[in-house]
Amino acid sequence: MTVTRFAPSPTGHLHVGNIRTALHNWLLARKGGGTFLLRIDDTDAARSKEEYVDGIRADLAWLGIAWAGEERQSARFALYEREFERLKAAGRVYPCWETPQELELKRKVLLGRGLPPIYDRGALALSEDEKAARIAAGDLPHWRFLLDHAEPIVWEDGIRGPQKFDPAQISDPVIRRADGSWLYMLPSAIDDVDMGVTQILRGEDHVSNTAAQVQMFTALGAPVPAFAHEALLVGSEGKLSKRLGSLGVAHFREQGIEPQAVVALLGRLGTSDPIDPALGAEELAAAFDLARFGRAPARFDEAELERVNAAVVHALPFEAVAARLPGGMDAAGWEAVRPNLAHVHEAADWWSVVTGPVAVPELGEEDRAYLVQAAEVLAGLEWDQGIWKALTGALKDMTGRKGKALFLPLRLALTAMEHGPDMGALLPLIGRDAALERLRSAG
Repeated sequence: MTVTRFAPSPTGHLHVGNIRTALHNWLLARKGGGTFLLRIDDTDAARSKEEYVDGIRADLAWLGIAWAGEERQSARFALYEREFERLKAAGRVYPCWETPQELELKRKVLLGRGLPPIYDRGALALSEDEKAARIAAGDLPHWRFLLDHAEPIVWEDGIRGPQKFDPAQISDPVIRRADGSWLYMLPSAIDDVDMGVTQILRGEDHVSNTAAQVQMFTALGAPVPAFAHEALLVGSEGKLSKRLGSLGVAHFREQGIEPQAVVALLGRLGTSDPIDPALGAEELAAAFDLARFGRAPARFDEAELERVNAAVVHALPFEAVAARLPGGMDAAGWEAVRPNLAHVHEAADWWSVVTGPVAVPELGEEDRAYLVQAAEVLAGLEWDQGIWKALTGALKDMTGRKGKALFLPLRLALTAMEHGPDMGALLPLIGRDAALERLRSAG
């Protein structure tokens, strides 16, 4: 069974890149009839905040992304300690005492020689007595995972294809600080093993992490999950954008974006598949295929999201939006204005046109006389759902007007707008008395 996870750090709000990762892992699990898990990577106690944890949950819920289980890394330190001691006994982790300054100097020397800046494993040359003396003096070490240079690092990436790394060309990663706190690499691997994660889908910026973690899984005596690394998002201008880091659920909600629009766009972003606003989660999941993702950066365009959102809004039934509509607006009102909306909240603007009052722009003498005539005609007509057709038909026959000359003065008098919803649907909502009053006032 497929088991995926989303593992955000609660050090800030989710941004569009995080949301895409969560969504794709969710879709991947749903396609395989599997399980999607949430893990809060809150080992950084200084920066992690509970408000961000709550925000992560709320954002996922707003998008309709449901998780079957949740773990908190801050509650799993005993597990990390146990596995750390096991790896220590096996000789797969070792203490180091180099300062950041010393490491930087080593790095510069290697670069100056045209060599890759790989850690030289200098700490392995220390004797047990030297290590004990340093610890006795209060000089506590940080810890590295010992990569096995004889064990090739290979995996079949679900997006990038065959991957091969020479472990001798990778620095042994630091896994624990001198103060005992954990870095990302080892706890993440331990959790993935313990949680039964079978597939890890994340950004291509994690490829080098994966290279080291492949050996961590084997050192832990666990099968290596299937990995896939997505190309990162870029802005509409075609380059990495700081703005992408600020675009999240709060921004989308503020702009009036529907969660279905976000899911529809991000669900296909990075593939050649067309964006279809009509597709729900089940359809997106059924068609989700890692093989369809390209290596090129995926472009996120807010203008495209707006277009998708408008299409979503145009398909929303009254029942789905009733709680968000202005008081008094019924299904007929929603059906009348919906084709002219890009966002649900804009319905209030059109409803104010229906309920009035409206500020009619200054009209010419001929148009004012025409509107007086229109009021007289309207007063003599039977009021029903076909009133607009009956009114314009009678006025066309009476005045000889047609096209813009026939319709525009009426629309301006009745709505104060040059464009808008179909008047055939709007006029019955305005009502007979209000319509007559507006025509007479404009005439």
